[in-house]
Parts: sequence; structure tokens; C-alpha cells
Amino acid sequence: MTGLTLYVGNKNYSSWSMRPWIAMTAAGIDFEDVVIPFDFAAGNPDIRVVSPTGKVPLLRHGDMLVWESLAIIEYVAELYPDAGLWPADRLARARARSYSMEMLSGFRALRGACPMNVRREKRALEADAAVRADVARIEQIWKEALAQSGGPFLFGAFSAADAMYAPVVNRFDAYDLVADPGTLGYMERVKALPAFRKWEEAARAEPWIVLEDEI
Repeated sequence: MTGLTLYVGNKNYSSWSMRPWIAMTAAGIDFEDVVIPFDFAAGNPDIRVVSPTGKVPLLRHGDMLVWESLAIIEYVAELYPDAGLWPADRLARARARSYSMEMLSGFRALRGACPMNVRREKRALEADAAVRADVARIEQIWKEALAQSGGPFLFGAFSAADAMYAPVVNRFDAYDLVADPGTLGYMERVKALPAFRKWEEAARAEPWIVLEDEI
């Protein structure tokens, strides 16, 4: 099956773009990768040529448009049911979707205070109570998922749930927010993935700088 085009923003900053890109790449799904850089203060008006929301990521499949990170992952999982984007076990799949939805709708303090920035030199951030609460909840999710699955990823093999939390790995690392050995071990395994490293390499090569995301 071919004909998938994924429109993404700057790989250095666009955490929502990273999620379906990492999921699809790690699963070995073939797609065209089109970067529409946010090199304007309020984004890039060019995205409105292809996106009904004016945002990325956006997946095009023939005449079909799918937007929002998790919706894109779900659509691709239905196209490629053997790709392993979700756990095979029904109960594990329900937990993976619950964790993914929690990432989608929550952790606003962390996302607001610590924008994803792949190129950022690691420096500790003085996090407030709301950010610390978000960090603690994410560490709890990772710990309980890894304990149930036995690892190395949240549900054993790398899945959409790991992809949904992949930008958090960058945030925890770049802003030096965590010290727990279990958390750090999981982060190292995610960072070692070829898909993660490929995204990181492309992000470091980008010329664009978005000042509002340079904390």
C-alpha cells in the first residue's frame, strides 16, 4: 500500500508532528515526509493550502485527509493491521490508548514550560509544582506499564503509546527533569531507536529558529 504523505512542522520543535512520524517510521510503513517549516511568528500560512485546520501534522491518503496525531496513528493502524502499532492483547491495547489519550489531553504545564527542542543543550530548568506534577504522573505511567509488560518499551515491543510519549523523552532530557534510573533507562532505549535517531538528525540539520520555543 502506498500513497501516504505526512505533512510535519519543524522537526526540532514540532512534538505533535513527531508522534505519528515516529510511529509510522518505527513500524516500517512507507510514506512521503513533507516539512512545512514554522518560520513565521504565527506559523506558516502555506499549511492552509493542504490542511483544513491550518496545523500539522496532517496525513494525506489519496483524497482522504486525516489530522491530529492520534487520529493519524489510528488511521494508519487500520491500514496496516499487522504493523503492530497497538498491542495485540485487548486489555493492553485499551491501556495503551488510555495512556495515549492522557498525553493528548493533559500535561499542559510541562508542554507550556518546556517546549520540545531537539537542539537545546541540556540544562536544568527550575520547574514549578504543576510541571513537577506532570513529570511525576508520566513517570508513574511509564513505571506501571513497564512493570506489567516487562519492557523494553511500554507494552513490550515499541508501539503507538511509546510514540505518543517520544517528545516527552526529549523534554525530560533537554530540561534535565528526571533522575530515576528506570525512567532514564526507558529514555535511553527510546533514544536508541533508529526512528528516533533519524528524526533527531534531521532536526539538528534544520536552519530555522523559533524564538518563542527557545527557553
